[in-house]
Amino acid sequence: MVEGGLAATTMDAIRDRSGVSKTTIYKHWPNRLCVAVDAFTEQLASDASLTDTGTARGDFTEQVRRVSAFCASPVGRVFSQLLANVMQDPVAGEWLRERLLDSRRLGIHQLWSRAVARGEVRKDVDPDIAMDLLFAPVMWRLMNGHRPLTEDEADKIIDAALNGLLRSLPSDASNPRLDPP
Repeated sequence: MVEGGLAATTMDAIRDRSGVSKTTIYKHWPNRLCVAVDAFTEQLASDASLTDTGTARGDFTEQVRRVSAFCASPVGRVFSQLLANVMQDPVAGEWLRERLLDSRRLGIHQLWSRAVARGEVRKDVDPDIAMDLLFAPVMWRLMNGHRPLTEDEADKIIDAALNGLLRSLPSDASNPRLDPP
């Protein structure tokens, strides 16, 4: 996939590289996108460790930095092709969620639970929403390339997500959700 992108990863190319018949490949995977999902799952499993920096900010920063670095790599660019393609293939999309994304979400849930136990984050915030706020900007950048995927940019994403976007208002403001004129 890295050599020619996802488009070059045909069942014939997989057959030729693996040395097994297409029939054998189809016994294990319904299509080439599912093969790609499993290849990414296997590769990323080795980097699925969760760090414990001692703080929620440190833990989330490390994870967003890791995801950013992956997305900025040549393999990450192929991953963006896979993401785009699975949007058109419900079977591959389900494989991606079940085999790769669900395990990643479980790991971030563990970080969130640890942060809740330490009293560092609001326990009333749904961890899935928190995860979306932390990692969606990285995926957005991966897909459209409007900003770089650097460590510095990952830190900016974390700061905005964890510190919020609204400035503090005086306690006597009539509507705490809106800035005064």
